[in-house]
Amino acid sequence: MTPTAPIRLLLCDDHAVVRAGLRALLSSAEGIEVAGEAGSGEEALAMVARVRPDVVLMDLQLGDGMDGVTATRRLVAGGGEAEGGEGTDGPAPRVLVLTMFDTDADITRAIEAGATGYLLKAERPEELFAAIRDAASGRTALSAPVADRVLARMRSPRPDLSEREREILGQLARGLANREIARALFLSEATVKSRLRRIYDKLGVDTRTAAVAVAKEQRLLP
Repeated sequence: MTPTAPIRLLLCDDHAVVRAGLRALLSSAEGIEVAGEAGSGEEALAMVARVRPDVVLMDLQLGDGMDGVTATRRLVAGGGEAEGGEGTDGPAPRVLVLTMFDTDADITRAIEAGATGYLLKAERPEELFAAIRDAASGRTALSAPVADRVLARMRSPRPDLSEREREILGQLARGLANREIARALFLSEATVKSRLRRIYDKLGVDTRTAAVAVAKEQRLLP
């Protein structure tokens, strides 16, 4: 009987200490082999072309260069880049996000980019190992808090804002006062105040700061 080949894993995190800890942790997992490490999105693309991992364990925040979402999108689309910037012909690896961030915006961007799963760094080792195996098999792997957020968002669709309300919200995000918004959109200041109250009601908030935060999280800005 031929033994099953181990899952080849590429670690991508901009903190060397985190990568070292993950490598040490994963060395205890049966059937998982750390094939390489990358400290940036650009390095991950190049490493994938060389080591041909089955799964890339991807952080979202990667310093000043390419972020984890962009790297995920490019990896899923092309399977990495060979030297010289050319795409490779091999199969694209599965990308499993491992991050500290669990906002709706982060989760949505990662999943839309093609990530197979989304885990938080607070997960227990056994759950991380299981998620890597699921990802290698093409199955979705989500941390429990992430799954809860995804389901809650599906059950509560984004607020239905009018085009004018989106315009006002966009000006609000720029930090403009009501009078400045009115001038920019050729409205009366009273109209702006009235529209803002309706926006707050739809978003379930009561302050300008909260409205902008929810708008960014739910990708409502124009």
